[in-house]
Amino acid sequence: MGYIKSIDNEEQECAIDFEGKEIIFEFGDMDILQPAYTVTIHKSQGSEYPVIVIPIVSQHYMMLRGNLVYTGITRGKKLVILIGQKKALAIAVKAVGQDSRWTNLKRKLVQASSQPPSGFAAPRA
Repeated sequence: MGYIKSIDNEEQECAIDFEGKEIIFEFGDMDILQPAYTVTIHKSQGSEYPVIVIPIVSQHYMMLRGNLVYTGITRGKKLVILIGQKKALAIAVKAVGQDSRWTNLKRKLVQASSQPPSGFAAPRA
C-alpha cells in the first residue's frame, strides 16, 4: 500500500511512497494501481491494512460465507468496520463449510500417479 506524495502535471508523472520507497509513475502507467478502498477480500489475502470496511448485505447472498467474512476481518490491524445487515452476517456465519468444490483434483492426482510423465519411460518391475 502506498501514498501519493506528489503529482507533476507538467511532467505527467506521480510520486508514490510505498513504505519509505518512492516510485515515480508516468500517468499512462497508473492503470496498474488500485485505490486501497477498492481492494477485494480475495485480493487482500496475505496482507494487512490499518482499517478495513466490509459491506455485508443480503443482496450479495452468494458471497455471504463465514470464511470470506473471517478472511476480511483478519486483514484489519487496528480497526474493522462491518456495515450492513445483522441478518446478512447471520447468514454468512451459518454458511461455514456448506460449499462444495468440484475440482476433479482427486481424479487428476490418481490419473497422474498411474501414468509416467510424458517423455519418460515407465519404471521396470
